[in-house]
Amino acid sequence: MAFLEVEDGKRVYYEHHAADGRPVVLVHGWAANARCWDTTLLALRAAGHPVVTLEHRACGRSDKDFADTSIGAIAADVVALVEHLGLREPVLNGWSLGGAVVVEAGRRLGANLGGLVLTGGATPRYTAAEGWPYGGTPADVEGVLAGLAADRPGTFRAVADAVCVKPVGEPVVQSIWQAFLECGPGADATLRDLAHVDQREILPALSCPVLLLCGREDGFVPFDAVAASQSLFPDAHLVEFGGVGHAPFLEDGETYRSELLAFLSRTGR
Repeated sequence: MAFLEVEDGKRVYYEHHAADGRPVVLVHGWAANARCWDTTLLALRAAGHPVVTLEHRACGRSDKDFADTSIGAIAADVVALVEHLGLREPVLNGWSLGGAVVVEAGRRLGANLGGLVLTGGATPRYTAAEGWPYGGTPADVEGVLAGLAADRPGTFRAVADAVCVKPVGEPVVQSIWQAFLECGPGADATLRDLAHVDQREILPALSCPVLLLCGREDGFVPFDAVAASQSLFPDAHLVEFGGVGHAPFLEDGETYRSELLAFLSRTGR
């Protein structure tokens, strides 16, 4: 348990579970926190991988009063943490909005990027645009933010209920909801920024191995969008999770962990 000062005396929370294998950095989704990765973390540690988790600006135990909570700012924190810990060619795994974060962080890491894992990753776009007919609209995002402004607990509960399609039990849904309730209003600006981020020019320049893990019934990042993104990467492998929603690591954890460890084995040093 530690904090990294990243901007104007403000800090982000992180954990560094040291080991000797290929380092893996786990980046959570919008408004969540690092605890969502606990079962994944245990599997990675058991396989000998050093694991780093962090919590976005305005989320979890990180400071809530950052002036800048954009995708780029959070990506800069990931890069700063990789450099602070001296990680060599880490694999970055981003869930949902965290997918956009790790793509931008990977671009900045350049030759020191070992690989990318996109778990229902919201890249190259979260919303539809010319030449990209997938996802909703910025107006849809503004509707969610308006709901948060009117009834933050209720809106977050509705989002938590929609994350998983496969039954995972009330304790899991409750844990997602509680994580959402821990985030500060700054996380709202992160989602608003995501609605306008376009990474279509970045993906072809990422020559590292990429693993795409996506639920067929994902209600937040359409499976067809993830499938379309595969062709933009020079080296990407897609794994489809049938009957699964937005959180394959929670809904089909055994398969998820198996695919992740196999990818790391193929790309390991």
